[in-house]
Order: sequence, then structure tokens, then C-alpha cells
Amino acid sequence: MLKNHSKSKSGFTIIEVVLVLAIAGLIFLMVFLALPALQRSQRDTQRRDDLSGFSTQITNYQSNNRGKVPSSTGIDTKVNGNGWGAFLKNYMRQLPEDSINIPDTEGEGEFIDPDGTNYIINDKGDYTNYTAPTDFDHTIYVYHKGKCEGENVVEATGSNRQLAFVYKLEGGGVFCGSNS
Repeated sequence: MLKNHSKSKSGFTIIEVVLVLAIAGLIFLMVFLALPALQRSQRDTQRRDDLSGFSTQITNYQSNNRGKVPSSTGIDTKVNGNGWGAFLKNYMRQLPEDSINIPDTEGEGEFIDPDGTNYIINDKGDYTNYTAPTDFDHTIYVYHKGKCEGENVVEATGSNRQLAFVYKLEGGGVFCGSNS
């Protein structure tokens, strides 16, 4: 009598292997597509936090300078005097770009964009000059006698020392904050 030996093979078929690789590829593709958006969102969250600190330090500056705001005339890039450069160095602890490698006792380089670029102050003067920023360029636009309504700057009644500032976020939209 002949015995019929059937051999069973264990393992995966080529179709099963290809299917698993295709599913894994789709998962990796979704992760790699979502990761940059998540990173942009995290950087924008850090920028919002930085700008909240900016608002607090403007209030501190005003407390130490009889209610005045940093000078909008002759923006001080040499970090002395009462201009925005001095404010960035002494209150925001941002190293000036021309001395980024020089040890500094006052500024520790804390107020920099999450991508490592210094924030730039652009004093636009009166709030009536407001135009929403269109490009992400690390610039904080400051408007005098203004306050925020959503993403827009409008007149702040009752105070000549009110500042509103806007910043175009990398992921889209505008952050608007004020010093009160």
C-alpha cells in the first residue's frame, strides 16, 4: 500500500508579504506627512509663549521707566540707550546678532525663535498704519495706541502707552498681543 504523504509548507505567501509591506509603507507615509505639520505647530506654540513673555517684559519696562515704552525713534541696534535693541538685550535677554558669539552677562540668548533666529522688532508707529503681516519672517510688528481684536489691531482708547504687537505664524494665522 502506498502512503500519500502530503507535505504542508509553513510560511507566508508572496501576496501576504507584499500586503504587509504596503500597509507599513502607508503608515510610514502618513507619519512623514504629519510630522512637519506637528513640528510647525510646536514651534508656533513656543512663539506664542515667547510673545506672552514679550508682553510681560514691556509692562516691566514701563514700570521701570515711568510708563514709557521703548523708543521708536532711531531704533537702537547697538543695545544701549532706550531703543528696542536695549529692550531686547536687557529685558528679553536676546543677544544682538553682531555679538552672538561674545559671552554676555546680561543677555543669555533666551528670546530667540525656536528655529534659532533672532526675533526682529519693527516699530510701525501709530495703530492706524496697521496691515496684517503676510510673510513669516521672524518680525514682531509693534503698533502704538493699539489693542488686539482677534488678529487685528484697533484703537486703544484712554492710553497713549498701549502697544499692540502682531506676529505672522509659520503654520498660518497671526498672533496679536498687547501690553495690558
